[in-house]
Amino acid sequence: MAQKVQQHLETTDQPKAAEGKYTLTVGKLAMTIDAQKGGKILSFKHGDQEIISQLPWPEAFGSTFWTSPQKEWNWPPVVEFDKQPYAVEQKGDVLQLTSNVSEKLGCRVVKAFSVGTADSAIVVTYSIKNESDAPRQVAPWEITRVANDGVIFFDAPTDGITPAGLMNFEGKYGAAWYKADEAPQNRKINADGHGWLAYCAKGLLLVKQFDDLEASQPAPDEAEIQVYVNQRKTYIELESQGAYATLQPGEQLSWTVRWYLLPVEESAEPSETLLQKALGIISSAASRGK
Repeated sequence: MAQKVQQHLETTDQPKAAEGKYTLTVGKLAMTIDAQKGGKILSFKHGDQEIISQLPWPEAFGSTFWTSPQKEWNWPPVVEFDKQPYAVEQKGDVLQLTSNVSEKLGCRVVKAFSVGTADSAIVVTYSIKNESDAPRQVAPWEITRVANDGVIFFDAPTDGITPAGLMNFEGKYGAAWYKADEAPQNRKINADGHGWLAYCAKGLLLVKQFDDLEASQPAPDEAEIQVYVNQRKTYIELESQGAYATLQPGEQLSWTVRWYLLPVEESAEPSETLLQKALGIISSAASRGK
């Protein structure tokens, strides 16, 4: 029998300047979202331990959502999705945030946040709707910033990680592992994973689960799993993408990421034990049909 967990959705008690922040909790997990600033996930904690980057610089904190491929908008991120306020609606235990329509892309983004009581997960479902009068090709893309510390791992052959040799990925125990390091330049890799991405640092294990894509399904020049390391020892982005699709006018796609966070005694190093803990989460979720 699944352990009963507490769940609630609340508006944080903040001064007026900080209105628009919402917190979902399940067990000892708490996720805080700022509807006024791009619908970003500002915090993800187990108890009082934080896993998401809290750096004050733009594009260096929290977890955001973009559309893929990036070549459709280049840089900076699409302001309607990444910076502008989202409309908020609470539907039972689901917090739904809806963006403005992007003038450039003709799409809007909807983020639905809920809790998985059976497995103590925070569940985030992203939707992209084509609000234009022409077909649009697009894929979903979640970007989560964490400290440049600890170890990142996922299920993919290291010889398939591109560009080859850019980052010190090591194949061990049937997974690809990257131990945080420092470099004077920004770096980013692409990998064909198997529907999950994990990060361990300072006694916490973050596991994110999403659809496993075939090699042909990501957007052009993109990938199911991406890791970006900012120059110096500042922050890392854990990135995952869904399938590239053509949306006719009025059509939408949806893509779900389940977030898990638990304390671990293992050090942030490649280990069979750490891998098995992550795989145990993935296996349990799969047996419940997610």
